[in-house]
Amino acid sequence: FSLGPRLHRLLQVDSHLPRDARARQFYYQADGSPLPVGHRLRNPALAQVLRQLASQGSTALHEGPVARSLAQAVQSHPIPGSLSEADLKGYRALEREPICTPWLERLLVCGFPPPSSGHLTMMQMLGMLEFLDARQPLPGPSKLSPGLSPGLSPDWLHRYNEAARLAYADRALYMGDPAFVPAPAGRWDSLLQPEYLQQRSLLIGPKAAARVEPGQPPGAGALALALAPMPAQIESGTSHISAVDERGHAVSLTTTIEAQFGARILVDGGTGLPGGFLLNNQMTDFSLAPRDAAGRPVANRVQANKRPRSSMSPTLVFDRRDGRLLLSVGSPGGGMIIHFTAKVLVATQQWGLSVQDAINLPNFVQVLGPIWLEKGRFPPEFVQQLQQRGHRIEERELTSGIQAIERTPSGWFGGADPRREGVVRAD
Repeated sequence: FSLGPRLHRLLQVDSHLPRDARARQFYYQADGSPLPVGHRLRNPALAQVLRQLASQGSTALHEGPVARSLAQAVQSHPIPGSLSEADLKGYRALEREPICTPWLERLLVCGFPPPSSGHLTMMQMLGMLEFLDARQPLPGPSKLSPGLSPGLSPDWLHRYNEAARLAYADRALYMGDPAFVPAPAGRWDSLLQPEYLQQRSLLIGPKAAARVEPGQPPGAGALALALAPMPAQIESGTSHISAVDERGHAVSLTTTIEAQFGARILVDGGTGLPGGFLLNNQMTDFSLAPRDAAGRPVANRVQANKRPRSSMSPTLVFDRRDGRLLLSVGSPGGGMIIHFTAKVLVATQQWGLSVQDAINLPNFVQVLGPIWLEKGRFPPEFVQQLQQRGHRIEERELTSGIQAIERTPSGWFGGADPRREGVVRAD
């Protein structure tokens, strides 16, 4: 493929990747500068590994030369890890039942269950907003609305931010690998029950709350007292693809190696050829602190054979009346994925925007701190109105990578995020 501006820029600013000899030889020139934009990059090692996977299935990854080279690369690193061939051989991918949640009377939103926190957190936010809208509808369109939709007003973003704070507080306390962490009241959708979300929505007032606490779904009291909230920490990386075929079969696929180059270790899979694949840095999705000061355990702490909590939010939206697929959507972005995906759901299903116009809207993020607004996309008056409600504001580059496909009266319509050089393709 031709090396694009984004990859070139990331290679330029990353100080760790060139320390890996194989990666340095593959991605950089002799003088240490990254390969130029437009360079035709070929990866024969990865091609050979993919041929092995095509012929042998996942066994090619879990056993044999690929597994051996992977384990050796980890164990021989200057900061060695303990990953072994036995670990790879013993790994099993698990198929999980999606969680499907009614929304706006006519829709069914389906997403991934724990250990991903994406669907539960996103639908908590949207559920609280639905109760707020029913109880106290917002005034008419704001003259301060940036971009393409009058729905994105300071009033709406205040409500959204407060709902996000409450949802992320629950996320920090309860969510983790279901093989190790019990669901509140014995079921994950206890966090999405209408009575519980209505109760949580009553905590949202006209000003930013000084403090938010996790809630207690009915029957979850003992668990809430036994666990400690996970402290906030940075999550990054990830890619997303949405696809629909000619028969209407759809895929919403999110995958990650954590940060743009994962662990900064390039492995050739034992092929001896140039290139290869980068190893992930997924351990950083676990809580860096296993317990709080009182000794209470964090649900998402590190444990052997445990899968880390993620924010991935691959989402399919169906019409509840006839079961038709209406939308496939998702995004990269670490802990911000939830917000990038929620933005598209609200903008398409409530504000009437096309998926491309929804993707193009400025981004806004809340991860139990100040509101992050996409730099240069919000008018000063918009920011001032939020500050008057008691919000702390920071403007940042919020590089989403949303990919979405929606059903329209004339057929399928795709949208891709220009922030990551996204493209739409069709046959």
